[in-house]
Amino acid sequence: MAPNTMRRLFLIICITMITNAIEDMEFWRNVARDELKESLTYRWNTNTAKNVILFVGDGMSPDTITASRIYHRGEESYLSWEKFPHVGLLKTYDVDKQVPDSAATATALFSGVKTNYEVVGLDANIPLADCKSSLNSTYHTDTIISWAQDAGKATGFVTTTRVTHATPAALYAHCPDRRWECEAKVPKTASNCKDIARQLIEDEPGKKINVIMGGGRQVLVSDVVNGTNDPIDTYACYSKDGRNLISDWSSDKKLLGASYAVVQNNKELSEVDTENTDFLLGIFSNGHLTMDYARDQSPEGQPSLEEMTVTALKILQKSKTGYLLMVEGGLIDFAHHRGHAAQALQETTRFSDAINATLSMIDTTDTLVIVTSDHTHALSFNGYSDRGSNILGIAQKSRYDGIPYTILSYSTGGVNNMAYKIGDREAVRINVSLYNTSDFTYSQQAAIISDEAYHGGGDVAVYALGPYAHLFHSTHEQNFVAQVIAYAAKIGEYDSSAAHVIYMNSNILYLIITVVLVQISWSLI
Repeated sequence: MAPNTMRRLFLIICITMITNAIEDMEFWRNVARDELKESLTYRWNTNTAKNVILFVGDGMSPDTITASRIYHRGEESYLSWEKFPHVGLLKTYDVDKQVPDSAATATALFSGVKTNYEVVGLDANIPLADCKSSLNSTYHTDTIISWAQDAGKATGFVTTTRVTHATPAALYAHCPDRRWECEAKVPKTASNCKDIARQLIEDEPGKKINVIMGGGRQVLVSDVVNGTNDPIDTYACYSKDGRNLISDWSSDKKLLGASYAVVQNNKELSEVDTENTDFLLGIFSNGHLTMDYARDQSPEGQPSLEEMTVTALKILQKSKTGYLLMVEGGLIDFAHHRGHAAQALQETTRFSDAINATLSMIDTTDTLVIVTSDHTHALSFNGYSDRGSNILGIAQKSRYDGIPYTILSYSTGGVNNMAYKIGDREAVRINVSLYNTSDFTYSQQAAIISDEAYHGGGDVAVYALGPYAHLFHSTHEQNFVAQVIAYAAKIGEYDSSAAHVIYMNSNILYLIITVVLVQISWSLI
């Protein structure tokens, strides 16, 4: 029996022993009464959010959350954010697509502006890969990072993907194609466009970000070594122009006279003097970080999302004017694309661990915490397994062909997710009971085979705690998230100093118009 299944059964037995009764009518009414009492005690928090922490579980669909909860500790349990008092839904469509990608959705989340599929930090005036039009700064979106920096706050982001990948890139870059992470992916016809990696290191707001952690060494430094435990990501950009943007980042901080550190493994991260470090660059792999189940936890290995998040908070919390931090659990999506449900659920529980650690370090009277996703995925939760079943196990046998199917499957998937064995005259569904469906490398079956499992177009959940968390209360457009952050933290268009400038400029304009009108009137007399 799988360890997770044993733990769940043990939990159910313990609950039964404690209550000394079945879960009858009175049991469930008591559960509801307790929830009602808790709900009635809650009061809205209308403090200004000195700090904002936005957690993005990439590809974390509602079914992913439910399955991960069960995987973690059973049906009765909750992931770290599931007891937040305010919950809403976000519509994830792009300007030009029903089903989005992470670049466009991240642009919506971080800038408050929806855009076109696979476009980063630009509004819908820019078609995909249109370099020339993208150089027009009128179409550049500013973001929660730049708003926070303008308000004097410390800023940072942490991700398990490359630091130039679609989601983090939308915090700081303006690029008509998410693939242009380094020069090798930029077409010769688009040579006037700066790649995403250079924008991070050379331009604002990227160069002013206090904490940057994730993978992506091969886009920041040219010709890095293809290591056994740290392979080149052949799918991603691999720089060949002789750059060393990590060295350039260090030189910039040295020139500023700032305290800084560059770290590239667990040992170096653990030795960071957070009290005396204002800028931290942590690049822990050539491509994305390794999936948590296979991660090297030795001193020479890679940190967990929780370890990176805790270190980031220790540095940012020194800011007297507050901070803004974005944390991405980016490998949830990566696992789903390959149809590896076990890996996706494991990454989601590690995402939850990072949030739990964060909640123990902050004061939610002045810190707004938001947990959401950028888009859904192809994962399906199938009927009709018994309560307490291993979520990665068998649901039941099909009433059509008598062959078992798993509780979790995918609507789309790659060739490893093939559900049928094709013969000369017929196709027979593969018997999943002949495989270890709980294994991290097992690929759940998919109904439609393509190159990989695709994103879904459904709404994602948003959970919030802290100042103005109650603004998430219904079904919202995805770009609403940035608007709430700006309003709660009084940054961006809600910055009181910015509002004062606008007010003063309005008065000056009014005065000028008045004078002109008086002069015209006088000339007509």
